[in-house]
Amino acid sequence: MKARFILNPCSGRNVRRPWLAGFVRDFIATRALDADLVLTERPGHATELAQAALAAGCDRVIAIGGDGTMNETAQALLHTPAALGLVPCGSGNGLALHLDIPTKLPAALALAADPAARVAAIDTGTANGRSFFNAMGCGFDADVSRRFNRLTRRGLGAYARTGFAAFRARQREWTVIHGGGRTEALHTFLVAVANSDQYGNNALIAPGARVDDGQLDLVAVRPVGYASAVPLIARLFLGNLSDSPRVIRLRDTHFLIERSRPGLIHTDGETHMTGATIEVLAQPRSLRLLVPAHARVIPADEARAPRGFAFSPP
Repeated sequence: MKARFILNPCSGRNVRRPWLAGFVRDFIATRALDADLVLTERPGHATELAQAALAAGCDRVIAIGGDGTMNETAQALLHTPAALGLVPCGSGNGLALHLDIPTKLPAALALAADPAARVAAIDTGTANGRSFFNAMGCGFDADVSRRFNRLTRRGLGAYARTGFAAFRARQREWTVIHGGGRTEALHTFLVAVANSDQYGNNALIAPGARVDDGQLDLVAVRPVGYASAVPLIARLFLGNLSDSPRVIRLRDTHFLIERSRPGLIHTDGETHMTGATIEVLAQPRSLRLLVPAHARVIPADEARAPRGFAFSPP
C-alpha cells in the first residue's frame, strides 16, 4: 500500500498546530509506511498534489484539513481506484461526521494508515460542473461561507457570529426548482443540495440523507424573520428540519435551480460566482473513501444500482 498525506497548514485547527507536519512525519516513520507528506501552498494545490500522487502509483491519498481540502483532494480521485482518507481538521467536517470518521487526530491517522480499513464507494455531485462531496448551496449559506472564508480565526463560535451577520443582511430570492418529479416556484432564504445529512457540527440539513443511495437531497427554506429563525435552528440540530412548513425537501438525481440573476454558490464551503441557472447532478458511487467498520455505507466491492430516475428539465 502506497500513500500520500496532503496537509493544508491553513485549514481550521491546523493554523494553531505548527507541530502537525512533524507529527505526521513521525507517524509515517514509526509505522514504517510506504508514504510521504506534502503541504499545500495555495488554493487548488491539493488537487495538483493528489494528481501527482496518482501518477506516482499511490493507492491512498489522505487529506489533512477541512472541507475545502477534502474537496480539492477528492476532485483528483473521482472515478479512480485510489481511496481517499480523511483526517478532519476543519470547522464543520460534515462528511466525516456523517460517516463516523474519527475527528481526533490519532484515531483518524490510524484509520487512514490501516491496510485493512474498509473502503466505501460514495456518491458525489456537481453544480454547474463543480464537484461537491458533502453539500452545495446558494442564498444564505453561500453568503455565510463567503464571510467565514475571510476569517483568520475559525470555530463554531466564529461560524455562529458570521451566520448572525449574514442573517441581518439577508435577502430573499425568487427561485424555480425542478426535481423530484415536481416544479416549485417560491421565494427562498436558501437552497441547499446535500449528499450527506449534515452541514457539519451535527447541524442536520437533510435528515435521513445517505451518501450511497445514488441520489441527492434538496432543501429549500422560505424567507424567515428573527422569530421564525429560532425554531428552524432548533430543528436543524434536533434532526427534524424537514417537518417545518417553511421547508421543501426533494430527492432526485438531477435538479435545475433557476434564480432571478447570477450569483454566489458554495461547494463544500468554497464559494464561486455562477450563472442564474444551476444544474446539479448526482454522480453515483464515484469516489472510494476509507470509513470505519461500523459506518452505515455500502462497501465499495458490493455492486448496487442507484435508486431514482433521471430527470429531464423542461
